[in-house]
Amino acid sequence: MISRRDFLQQVSGAMVAAAASYPLLSWAADNAEVVVPGKEGMIVRSARFLDLEMPPEFADSWITPVHHFFVRNHMHEPSTLDANSWRLNIGGEVEKPLILSLADLAKLEPHSVTNTLECAGNGRGFQQPNVPGVQWGKGAVGTGRFTGPRLRDLLQRAGVKSTGKHVMFRGLDEIPGKVPAFIRSIPVEKATDSDTLVATHMNGAPLTRHHGFPARCLVPGWIGAASCKWLTEIKVLDKEFEGNFMKPAYRMPNQPIAPGGQVNPDDTHAVTGLNVKSIIAGPADGPLLKSKAVHIHGAAWAGEADVVRVEISTDSGATWQPAQLSKEQTHYAWRLWNYDWKAPKAGDYTLMSRATDSQGRTQPQSADWNPSGYLYNAIDQVKIHVAA
Repeated sequence: MISRRDFLQQVSGAMVAAAASYPLLSWAADNAEVVVPGKEGMIVRSARFLDLEMPPEFADSWITPVHHFFVRNHMHEPSTLDANSWRLNIGGEVEKPLILSLADLAKLEPHSVTNTLECAGNGRGFQQPNVPGVQWGKGAVGTGRFTGPRLRDLLQRAGVKSTGKHVMFRGLDEIPGKVPAFIRSIPVEKATDSDTLVATHMNGAPLTRHHGFPARCLVPGWIGAASCKWLTEIKVLDKEFEGNFMKPAYRMPNQPIAPGGQVNPDDTHAVTGLNVKSIIAGPADGPLLKSKAVHIHGAAWAGEADVVRVEISTDSGATWQPAQLSKEQTHYAWRLWNYDWKAPKAGDYTLMSRATDSQGRTQPQSADWNPSGYLYNAIDQVKIHVAA
């Protein structure tokens, strides 16, 4: 938790410095060889609208360092971000519309939430048959400690009317051509949850440009798209926002559909909370291991639920054994886990992990297919070869 005094001191000077230290990143086309300053070692999934994936081996710390935290952009990052001139407008179904500066936010009591943020499309590249979109592997996920005033406090100051049912967020993304603006909304009940934030800090420091400087929403336990970056407008609505990034995007079919099938947009619902899921951070997929002693480790998360068990199979799913969960634990954050195993003999092995949460959900053998590849959470696996 950042104290209020430290929070005010950091905002007064560091925010301005942060704005100046992150120049615009502008790419002409996708290029897998691009190296992004401060994000070395990341997988570039898109260089046009910067999308960076964390290699699975970086899922080895409870708090993901900012330089290893994934980046998801639907359009260009803002070219100009000035801490002094930035304003947040709050309006719509409220009694008293507000215009707030960064200094105004700093006067409010800060709250910290450790949250695992995951892109709804994480794992899309594994869907069969393939679906369009950024072909994420396992690493469009990370856990950060976000700090800022509660959104509830801002809404209370504005005075939400009885007609206010949804809360809309608009960011400062630079919109190319006729691309629809990235605007999302969440139900007022989630917006007024005590852990939903207007975050200005991440891991104890001001947000960087890639992660939403100077302020972003933090909607814990929900898909990353709900946590709008470069926040500039909050608007209380009498119903769910109607726009491209609410419908048809970020929706799931109400009924299971066959792989490759079509879905009626009117027979869908908005994607909200994350699924239960685990990934293996080590060993990597495909290496030749010289020792029969193998340390298997990774992370597991479950959105608004808690991870209660992680199991490991070393025989392609025939049998399962419990992994040891780390002591670091808090609501909305992943649990690290580990399992030490000795291969009985040299040869090829398939290692698998599956998690179970406090709602009784367990990772399935295969994920339900949907035409957008959302919420992929099939049992994770890596193949290794143990040398003689």
